[in-house]
Amino acid sequence: MSTAPATTPPAATRPRHYLARAAFRKFTLAEYHKMIAQGVLQDGEPYELLEGNLVLKMSRGSPHDSALQALFKRLLRLVPPGWDARGQSAITLPTGSEPEPDVALVRGDENTFRKRHPGPGEIGVVVEVSDSSLLVDRDDKGSIYAENGIPVYWVVNVPDRVIEVYTQPVGSGTAAAYAQRTDYAAGALVPFVLDGATVGSVAVSDVFG
Repeated sequence: MSTAPATTPPAATRPRHYLARAAFRKFTLAEYHKMIAQGVLQDGEPYELLEGNLVLKMSRGSPHDSALQALFKRLLRLVPPGWDARGQSAITLPTGSEPEPDVALVRGDENTFRKRHPGPGEIGVVVEVSDSSLLVDRDDKGSIYAENGIPVYWVVNVPDRVIEVYTQPVGSGTAAAYAQRTDYAAGALVPFVLDGATVGSVAVSDVFG
Protein backbone atom coordinates (compact mmCIF):
# COMPACT_ATOMS: atom_id res chain seq x y z
CA MET A 1 0.00 0.00 0.00
CA SER A 2 1.27 3.48 -0.79
CA THR A 3 -0.33 6.81 0.09
CA ALA A 4 0.40 10.14 -1.51
CA PRO A 5 -1.30 13.41 -2.38
CA ALA A 6 -3.32 12.95 -5.54
CA THR A 7 -1.38 15.52 -7.54
CA THR A 8 -2.87 16.91 -10.76
CA PRO A 9 -1.53 19.49 -13.23
CA PRO A 10 -2.91 23.04 -13.00
CA ALA A 11 -6.37 23.40 -14.51
CA ALA A 12 -5.11 25.54 -17.40
CA THR A 13 -2.76 22.80 -18.59
CA ARG A 14 -4.82 19.70 -17.83
CA PRO A 15 -6.63 18.38 -20.94
CA ARG A 16 -9.77 16.31 -20.97
CA HIS A 17 -8.77 13.00 -22.53
CA TYR A 18 -12.36 12.03 -23.33
CA LEU A 19 -12.82 14.93 -25.78
CA ALA A 20 -11.26 12.82 -28.54
CA ARG A 21 -14.44 10.70 -28.39
CA ALA A 22 -16.97 13.50 -27.78
CA ALA A 23 -19.75 14.80 -30.03
CA PHE A 24 -19.45 18.08 -31.89
CA ARG A 25 -21.56 20.13 -29.46
CA LYS A 26 -22.50 20.19 -25.81
CA PHE A 27 -25.86 19.06 -24.45
CA THR A 28 -27.74 19.91 -21.28
CA LEU A 29 -28.97 17.18 -18.98
CA ALA A 30 -32.51 17.96 -20.15
CA GLU A 31 -31.53 17.56 -23.81
CA TYR A 32 -29.74 14.32 -23.05
CA HIS A 33 -32.75 12.91 -21.21
CA LYS A 34 -35.02 14.00 -24.08
CA MET A 35 -32.83 12.16 -26.62
CA ILE A 36 -33.14 9.01 -24.53
CA ALA A 37 -36.90 9.42 -24.04
CA GLN A 38 -37.48 9.97 -27.78
CA GLY A 39 -35.29 7.06 -28.83
CA VAL A 40 -32.55 9.16 -30.44
CA LEU A 41 -30.26 7.32 -28.03
CA GLN A 42 -31.35 3.73 -27.49
CA ASP A 43 -31.02 1.84 -24.22
CA GLY A 44 -27.63 0.19 -24.08
CA GLU A 45 -25.95 2.47 -26.62
CA PRO A 46 -22.31 3.12 -25.65
CA TYR A 47 -22.60 6.80 -24.75
CA GLU A 48 -22.48 8.81 -21.55
CA LEU A 49 -22.69 12.54 -20.82
CA LEU A 50 -19.53 14.13 -19.37
CA GLU A 51 -19.63 17.88 -18.66
CA GLY A 52 -22.23 18.31 -21.39
CA ASN A 53 -20.26 16.27 -23.92
CA LEU A 54 -21.80 13.14 -25.45
CA VAL A 55 -18.90 10.70 -25.18
CA LEU A 56 -18.47 7.30 -26.79
CA LYS A 57 -17.52 4.79 -24.10
CA MET A 58 -14.52 2.51 -24.51
CA SER A 59 -15.12 -1.14 -25.37
CA ARG A 60 -14.47 -3.66 -22.58
CA GLY A 61 -12.21 -6.70 -22.71
CA SER A 62 -12.21 -9.83 -20.60
CA PRO A 63 -9.64 -8.51 -18.04
CA HIS A 64 -11.97 -5.57 -17.35
CA ASP A 65 -15.10 -7.68 -17.08
CA SER A 66 -13.53 -10.38 -14.91
CA ALA A 67 -12.12 -7.81 -12.48
CA LEU A 68 -15.50 -6.05 -12.35
CA GLN A 69 -17.37 -9.29 -11.69
CA ALA A 70 -15.00 -10.31 -8.91
CA LEU A 71 -15.18 -6.90 -7.25
CA PHE A 72 -18.95 -6.53 -7.56
CA LYS A 73 -19.58 -9.92 -5.92
CA ARG A 74 -17.38 -9.00 -2.97
CA LEU A 75 -18.87 -5.54 -2.50
CA LEU A 76 -22.38 -6.99 -2.52
CA ARG A 77 -21.48 -9.13 0.48
CA LEU A 78 -20.33 -6.06 2.40
CA VAL A 79 -23.10 -3.55 1.64
CA PRO A 80 -24.88 -2.65 4.92
CA PRO A 81 -28.61 -2.04 5.33
CA GLY A 82 -29.69 1.28 3.90
CA TRP A 83 -27.30 1.06 0.97
CA ASP A 84 -27.44 -0.59 -2.44
CA ALA A 85 -24.86 -1.52 -5.11
CA ARG A 86 -25.62 -0.53 -8.70
CA GLY A 87 -23.63 -1.91 -11.62
CA GLN A 88 -22.92 0.10 -14.80
CA SER A 89 -25.92 2.35 -14.13
CA ALA A 90 -26.16 6.10 -14.55
CA ILE A 91 -25.76 8.72 -11.86
CA THR A 92 -26.91 12.31 -12.40
CA LEU A 93 -24.48 15.10 -11.50
CA PRO A 94 -25.72 18.71 -11.55
CA THR A 95 -22.57 20.00 -13.24
CA GLY A 96 -23.83 18.54 -16.54
CA SER A 97 -22.65 14.93 -16.38
CA GLU A 98 -24.45 11.61 -16.34
CA PRO A 99 -21.67 9.00 -16.24
CA GLU A 100 -22.28 5.28 -15.88
CA PRO A 101 -19.68 4.06 -13.36
CA ASP A 102 -18.93 0.36 -13.18
CA VAL A 103 -20.16 0.36 -9.57
CA ALA A 104 -21.93 2.97 -7.45
CA LEU A 105 -22.79 2.47 -3.77
CA VAL A 106 -25.94 4.48 -3.11
CA ARG A 107 -28.35 5.16 -0.27
CA GLY A 108 -31.60 3.26 -0.61
CA ASP A 109 -32.67 -0.02 -2.19
CA GLU A 110 -33.76 -1.38 -5.56
CA ASN A 111 -36.96 0.67 -5.41
CA THR A 112 -35.42 4.04 -4.58
CA PHE A 113 -34.32 4.95 -8.10
CA ARG A 114 -37.03 3.54 -10.32
CA LYS A 115 -37.94 7.02 -11.66
CA ARG A 116 -34.60 8.81 -11.47
CA HIS A 117 -30.87 8.26 -11.11
CA PRO A 118 -28.94 8.80 -7.87
CA GLY A 119 -27.46 12.24 -7.23
CA PRO A 120 -24.27 13.28 -5.41
CA GLY A 121 -25.74 13.38 -1.89
CA GLU A 122 -26.93 9.79 -2.24
CA ILE A 123 -23.63 8.31 -3.45
CA GLY A 124 -21.02 6.94 -1.05
CA VAL A 125 -18.51 5.36 -3.43
CA VAL A 126 -18.06 5.18 -7.19
CA VAL A 127 -15.81 2.63 -8.90
CA GLU A 128 -14.39 2.59 -12.42
CA VAL A 129 -12.62 -0.55 -13.65
CA SER A 130 -9.97 0.80 -15.98
CA ASP A 131 -8.00 -0.83 -18.75
CA SER A 132 -7.83 1.16 -21.99
CA SER A 133 -9.84 3.92 -20.26
CA LEU A 134 -7.31 4.51 -17.47
CA LEU A 135 -6.43 8.14 -18.30
CA VAL A 136 -10.08 9.14 -18.72
CA ASP A 137 -11.11 7.40 -15.50
CA ARG A 138 -8.20 8.62 -13.43
CA ASP A 139 -8.01 12.23 -14.63
CA ASP A 140 -11.25 13.27 -16.30
CA LYS A 141 -13.81 11.32 -14.31
CA GLY A 142 -11.77 11.81 -11.15
CA SER A 143 -12.12 15.56 -11.58
CA ILE A 144 -15.84 15.29 -12.37
CA TYR A 145 -16.55 13.08 -9.34
CA ALA A 146 -14.47 15.34 -7.09
CA GLU A 147 -16.28 18.48 -8.26
CA ASN A 148 -19.59 16.87 -7.37
CA GLY A 149 -18.41 15.91 -3.89
CA ILE A 150 -18.35 12.13 -4.30
CA PRO A 151 -16.43 11.24 -1.12
CA VAL A 152 -14.64 8.05 -2.24
CA TYR A 153 -13.56 7.05 -5.74
CA TRP A 154 -11.91 3.74 -6.66
CA VAL A 155 -9.99 3.23 -9.90
CA VAL A 156 -9.40 -0.49 -10.44
CA ASN A 157 -6.21 -0.20 -12.50
CA VAL A 158 -6.20 -3.41 -14.56
CA PRO A 159 -2.85 -2.93 -16.40
CA ASP A 160 -0.91 -2.41 -13.15
CA ARG A 161 -3.12 -4.70 -11.00
CA VAL A 162 -3.57 -1.94 -8.44
CA ILE A 163 -6.67 -0.44 -6.82
CA GLU A 164 -6.30 3.33 -6.49
CA VAL A 165 -8.51 4.90 -3.82
CA TYR A 166 -9.13 8.65 -4.01
CA THR A 167 -10.57 10.67 -1.12
CA GLN A 168 -10.93 14.29 0.06
CA PRO A 169 -12.52 15.98 -2.98
CA VAL A 170 -11.52 19.64 -3.36
CA GLY A 171 -11.89 22.43 -5.90
CA SER A 172 -14.37 23.21 -8.64
CA GLY A 173 -14.56 23.13 -12.41
CA THR A 174 -11.57 21.67 -14.22
CA ALA A 175 -9.48 22.37 -11.12
CA ALA A 176 -11.48 19.88 -9.02
CA ALA A 177 -9.50 16.85 -7.84
CA TYR A 178 -9.02 14.46 -4.95
CA ALA A 179 -6.43 15.57 -2.42
CA GLN A 180 -5.50 12.05 -1.29
CA ARG A 181 -4.67 8.91 -3.26
CA THR A 182 -3.84 5.51 -1.74
CA ASP A 183 -2.68 2.63 -3.91
CA TYR A 184 -3.31 -1.00 -2.93
CA ALA A 185 -1.29 -3.67 -4.71
CA ALA A 186 -1.24 -7.49 -4.55
CA GLY A 187 -1.45 -8.78 -0.98
CA ALA A 188 -3.20 -5.67 0.35
CA LEU A 189 -6.73 -5.29 1.68
CA VAL A 190 -8.69 -2.26 0.46
CA PRO A 191 -10.89 -0.78 3.20
CA PHE A 192 -14.49 -0.35 2.06
CA VAL A 193 -15.62 2.94 3.56
CA LEU A 194 -19.22 4.17 3.45
CA ASP A 195 -20.35 7.40 5.07
CA GLY A 196 -17.03 7.66 6.90
CA ALA A 197 -17.20 4.18 8.44
CA THR A 198 -15.21 1.12 7.37
CA VAL A 199 -17.72 -1.67 6.73
CA GLY A 200 -15.30 -4.31 5.44
CA SER A 201 -12.39 -4.83 3.08
CA VAL A 202 -11.62 -6.31 -0.33
CA ALA A 203 -8.45 -8.28 -1.14
CA VAL A 204 -6.69 -6.96 -4.22
CA SER A 205 -5.64 -10.50 -5.18
CA ASP A 206 -9.31 -11.56 -5.23
CA VAL A 207 -10.14 -8.85 -7.75
CA PHE A 208 -7.33 -9.54 -10.20
CA GLY A 209 -6.99 -13.30 -9.65
